Amino acid sequence: MVDWDAEGPRLQANLSTVLRAERDRAAARHRLSSLDALEWQKTIMTGLVVPDPAYVGRFRGAPGLETCQVHVNGQPGVLPGAVGMALASFDDRLFAALNVLDEIIPPGAALDADTLNAVIDLCAWAHAEWVRIHPLANGNGRTARMWANVIAMRYGVPPFVALRPRPDGGYGAAAAAAMNGDWRPTAAVFRGMLYDALTP
Repeated sequence: MVDWDAEGPRLQANLSTVLRAERDRAAARHRLSSLDALEWQKTIMTGLVVPDPAYVGRFRGAPGLETCQVHVNGQPGVLPGAVGMALASFDDRLFAALNVLDEIIPPGAALDADTLNAVIDLCAWAHAEWVRIHPLANGNGRTARMWANVIAMRYGVPPFVALRPRPDGGYGAAAAAAMNGDWRPTAAVFRGMLYDALTP
């Protein structure tokens, strides 16, 4: 079995499984919530060596994870006891934003510059907010990038954020800004990633 943080074919296969499943569900535009990310994490960790089974499929602050703290470059994520409230706010804001975009972008519709920018902004906000909360004991970066791709596919944009290895090109600096609640650097990085993905 492979360590849960190690690069390798098992991790890549697990990530591809989640991405394919979400691609197939994208047209249905089902309601998305933080609970979807728990399912993604469970699939992503399948067959990998996990230090503690409690780390998989549960958010920090849950029984057994009440004191599980995480850091990004020395900066702490949301305290374990506040993760539940932060995720409730995340779900509410995501639901409201998706409802707006679902109204203005019919299924299968081509995106103009304004609607494409709105989609990228929502991808960036969801990614950055997930990074800021860091609700999981491990795998937050992977699930944050999955959020971006799942939202993109919902509106016909191809998945453009590499799940692993961790992207470069300003991504690290954008994640650091996200820890301070600023999602705009992530949006700028995502625009560059999408351009690169669509440019032969």
